[in-house]
Amino acid sequence: QVQFVESGGGLVQPGGSLRLSCTASGFVFGSYAMRWYRQAPGQEREVVARISGASSYTNYADSVKGRFTISRDNAKNTVYLQMSSLNTEDTAVYYCNAWTGIRVLGSWGQGTQVTVSS
Repeated sequence: QVQFVESGGGLVQPGGSLRLSCTASGFVFGSYAMRWYRQAPGQEREVVARISGASSYTNYADSVKGRFTISRDNAKNTVYLQMSSLNTEDTAVYYCNAWTGIRVLGSWGQGTQVTVSS
């Protein structure tokens, strides 16, 4: 059974940093690209960062480019999202999922809430 468990969210002031983690299970982790998504209240879920299976390729949404860094540890079945220079528009629930090339691999986890507020 494919599962994703996100953690590391919290309340942070504007300009602050957070590191999110997502531990996956139920599939061969290193064989899949991974993506971080976020969903703000009343908005659709959007992709914020992508990473290939061997970490040779990364890509970011324009809104987070230069501020967020995606990485992965295939030995730990974990993908990370280092977020810095956070602003209020980054407030959302953050999710990860594997990417098959056509669609996400599994059901969504519970996500981790990131709230940026003074």
